[in-house]
Amino acid sequence: MRRRAEARRRLIVLRHAKSAWPPDVPDHDRPLGPRGRRDAPAVGRWLREGGHRPDLVICSTARRARETWELAVGGLGGQPPPVRLDERVYAATARALLDVVREAPDDAGVLLVVAHNPGVQDLVLRLTGEARADALRRAADKFPTSAVAVLDWPGPWSSLAPERARLDDFAVPRG
Repeated sequence: MRRRAEARRRLIVLRHAKSAWPPDVPDHDRPLGPRGRRDAPAVGRWLREGGHRPDLVICSTARRARETWELAVGGLGGQPPPVRLDERVYAATARALLDVVREAPDDAGVLLVVAHNPGVQDLVLRLTGEARADALRRAADKFPTSAVAVLDWPGPWSSLAPERARLDDFAVPRG
C-alpha cells in the first residue's frame, strides 16, 4: 500500500509592530506608535511578495497586535483571510503559543500568528530543527518589532513539535 504524503504546513510568526507608550494606558491597550504604523503595511507587502498568504490568522487581543494586522492585511491584496482573536496569545510563553497553534484546523495550510516577545522568539527557536541560510542566527540574535519568521512543517498542526520545523525565512520589513 502506498503511503500518502503528509500535507505541508507553513507557520508565519509575526511580532507586532512598534507600539507607543502613552502614560496611564494599560499594557494591553497600548496602540501602535508612528514607526509601527509605518512598518505594519510593509509586513503585508513582504508577505504578498514572498507568496506567504495566510489561510487563517490567530491574533493577540492586545490593541497593538490587532492594529498591526489591520494595517498589514492591506498590503496582502485580495480577500483578507479570517482572523481569530485569542486572549491566550497576549503575553503567552512559547509553550502556550505552541498549544494554540496545535489547535489550528488542518485545512489552514498557512497559519499566521500575531503575538509578543519573548514568546514569539522562543517559539521560533524551539520549533526550528533546521534553517535556511542565516535565518536562525538572525532570529536568535534579535526578534525586533515587525519581525516575521516563516517555518515549514510536514504534518498536521496537532503534532507540531520542538525542533521539527524548518525556518525558511526571517525578515524585519520596514516602512
